Amino acid sequence: MKKTIIWIVLFFATGIQLQAQSQTPKSLGLPGDNFNLYAALKVFQESKTLEAFERSINDPDKKINNLDLNGDDQIDYIRVEDKVKGNVHSITLKVGLDKDEDQDIAVFVVAKESDKKVYVQVVGDEDLYGKNYIIEPNYEDNERPNPGFQSEFADEYVPASRNNITYVEVASWPIVQYIYVPAYSPWVSSWGWNRYPQWWSPRRPYSWHWYAGFHYNYFNIYFGYYHRTNVYRNPGWYNWHYGNNGWRSRSPIYVSRYQKGHFRTTYSRPQTFDLGYRVSRDRVPVNMRPAVYPSRPYGTATRPMPSTRPMPANRPGQGNIRPANNGSRSREMNNNGNGRGKGNGRGNGHGNDNRPSRHYN
Repeated sequence: MKKTIIWIVLFFATGIQLQAQSQTPKSLGLPGDNFNLYAALKVFQESKTLEAFERSINDPDKKINNLDLNGDDQIDYIRVEDKVKGNVHSITLKVGLDKDEDQDIAVFVVAKESDKKVYVQVVGDEDLYGKNYIIEPNYEDNERPNPGFQSEFADEYVPASRNNITYVEVASWPIVQYIYVPAYSPWVSSWGWNRYPQWWSPRRPYSWHWYAGFHYNYFNIYFGYYHRTNVYRNPGWYNWHYGNNGWRSRSPIYVSRYQKGHFRTTYSRPQTFDLGYRVSRDRVPVNMRPAVYPSRPYGTATRPMPSTRPMPANRPGQGNIRPANNGSRSREMNNNGNGRGKGNGRGNGHGNDNRPSRHYN
């Protein structure tokens, strides 16, 4: 009898541990970890125009953008550009790393098949997310059983419940209706390298663990309405974007910095998961918060740099890459997420090596 009780206790303890593990997401180990595409898709769904969407992903309060690709210790401004081919919109998020250098972050591919059928996919750029990293709504034709459905991706969070989104609902999103009005002119942001809107100012990035903790409270929302796939709903789009003379912008400045491993220190900072977790905890309704706090939040993985074509040689701005600063230090974080430390969080981006760098260096 005693042995039976012990086995029952062990069984339930193992079940609880497995449940906790299922709630523990993993990082990609790539710079795209600092721009959450689930969060970006959520604000895309909520935005009325592409201009409003651009503002939302750069909004310091939402903390979606945590990218510093050129290592100047400032979060990069992400601008939005739309290219249209037939009924397909290729809405690209990109960062200017120099006056002549752009790096794509991700693309929102929106395709209209009828007035009542529109699909949206977010494709992370291969240099930041790896190959075929695609996020899309939980369309009803991809329905998986509830509860306890499993993704084909082992590192995907398992939400408390899964909510389907129909093609008709997607067609009714305000931003989808906005880009399909007959008088629509494809949006091209007027902002870019050293040209920023008045409401935006450079600020220091958080450590990745802080950023991950901040977004963890939203995971039942992110993963409850969206999921990851590796299937392109419009296979022709890939060639339009990545093919020869395609639409993609790829910066040698960024790729060189990545290959030298500058981004890796973002995973080894004293700004902890718990600090970010506490900042966003009260922003999420109690019934939507994850029930389990990860006991070992976020392991990291290492992946080789994806490559789709040879690096162009002798491009302008390639000589502006700064060497790694091995003496970099992190700012101290308080409980409300505000930073304290040396520097005012505003750099000029022109190689002031006397100021300690805090991200990707």
